[in-house]
Amino acid sequence: MMTLADRLREDRRLCIVRLTAEDADYRLNTSVLASALADLGHGVARDVVEADVAWLAEQGLVTAESLGGGKVTVVALTGRGLDVAQGRAVVPGVKRPRPGV
Repeated sequence: MMTLADRLREDRRLCIVRLTAEDADYRLNTSVLASALADLGHGVARDVVEADVAWLAEQGLVTAESLGGGKVTVVALTGRGLDVAQGRAVVPGVKRPRPGV
């Protein structure tokens, strides 16, 4: 059985790829992502966002580039990440979006 923490983590990861997909150049920094996640009910510390981004990068859904001496991380969506954000691909550990959403 899935725990609440597992469900929240999967939903947060879906939110990250979907938010990044909404940006014109498919790139957001983790500060913007943390603020947007809070607006979506995921008020978590920035290090949690950074950990989710690192996991998503390991899965090939995003790339992450540390800038400014590690002060900011820029997240870029990959083609596979866009497929997951739009529900065309499934990755265990990322919630699948509902149809038509």
